[in-house]
Amino acid sequence: MGMSYRRYLTGERIYGCSKCKTHLAALHSMVSRAFNGQHGRAYLFKFVVNVIEGEPNDRPMTTGNHTVRDIFCCKCGTTLGWKYDRAYEPSQKYKEGMFILERNLLVDVQ
Repeated sequence: MGMSYRRYLTGERIYGCSKCKTHLAALHSMVSRAFNGQHGRAYLFKFVVNVIEGEPNDRPMTTGNHTVRDIFCCKCGTTLGWKYDRAYEPSQKYKEGMFILERNLLVDVQ
């Protein structure tokens, strides 16, 4: 399998894993701050790096049913949020392929 290399991001503000500070997302990739995760406030991002995706599963959420995958930090394994694979409600289709990162699991690394 070989070594896995982590990506390092540059930009105005970089969000990282609160446990190991691995880079996850940049501010310019943020779509919205007005989301809720399983444990409080969350952010919606277009692009996230250094995560491992779990298996897809259907979840009922406040905005309807979605097929999502939990995402984990590639270094320490912390569960960080999820990725939207599919939205069943037409008004929620914009979320497909985007990521939720829980605010209380993030730190500013730059």
